[in-house]
Amino acid sequence: MKEQHSQKDISLGILLALVATIIWSGNFVISRSVIHLIGPISLAFFRWSFASLILMPFAWKVFKEDWAIIKARPAYFFWTALTGVSLFNTFVYIAGHSTSAINMALIGTTSSPIFASILAYLFLKEKMGLMRIIGMIICIIGILLLLSQGSLEKLMAFHFSTGDLWVLAGAFSFAIYNVLVRRKPQEMSSIRFLFVVFFFGAILLIPFFLYELSYAPPIVWNTELISSILYLGFGTSVISFLCWNIALQKLGTGRTVIFGNLIPVFSTLEAVWLLEEKVTLIHWISGLIVILGLIIANLYASKFSK
Repeated sequence: MKEQHSQKDISLGILLALVATIIWSGNFVISRSVIHLIGPISLAFFRWSFASLILMPFAWKVFKEDWAIIKARPAYFFWTALTGVSLFNTFVYIAGHSTSAINMALIGTTSSPIFASILAYLFLKEKMGLMRIIGMIICIIGILLLLSQGSLEKLMAFHFSTGDLWVLAGAFSFAIYNVLVRRKPQEMSSIRFLFVVFFFGAILLIPFFLYELSYAPPIVWNTELISSILYLGFGTSVISFLCWNIALQKLGTGRTVIFGNLIPVFSTLEAVWLLEEKVTLIHWISGLIVILGLIIANLYASKFSK
């Protein structure tokens, strides 16, 4: 009976991780489209503030009870809000000003799962079985094939810019968040936990938001920007983080973060659907390779870890 429940948890975790990555895959397209309308820190601030407002009706009534939990573990909530909310996407939005889309996708997608798996092994004592490592390597190969379009010359010409370093910092920040979520207080529901993290993360952004307003061009409020913030606040924040956090609890950090490798694959499909971009054979092959890596890392890893 316990085995059956465990298998249900695994299936649910995989489903939720997939939902999160599908929604997250639109994050970069949206943020890039409004980069001329709003500064990166301002975009992050309004995103997380709106997400906090969405969750407030569900969490505010019991916030007094949660406050006792927060006071008991202030450092935990500070670092979780800082890494997962204040820093992660803000760094990615900043990077968009000085690096290419290929570099951002390559560095962010391949480095964060590796960082998170290593941190989970060191601090959570999660096992890194051979099949999980093999699956992760296969995913990385698929991503490299997708981003290089099968050209070795493009990979050889790859170099780090200032923007690349911002993406790398964001990936490491999100890796820390993925490990911290595994230590979420059990007495807090997922929605209440997200509200606290989003709310504190938005507050931590306020000084930097005000500073950006003092020197950046005025924000251009229009339908495109408002709809983008709505999507980022509700979709990529509330829905995706809720699904992702539950998946982390069901699958563990090491197995869940590997699903992040699907984001460029889903981004390609969304580009075809929304922007009518052409799909090539490389897109199909790389997507199948990433999916194969996920299957090996998750299905076979569960068998060999027993």
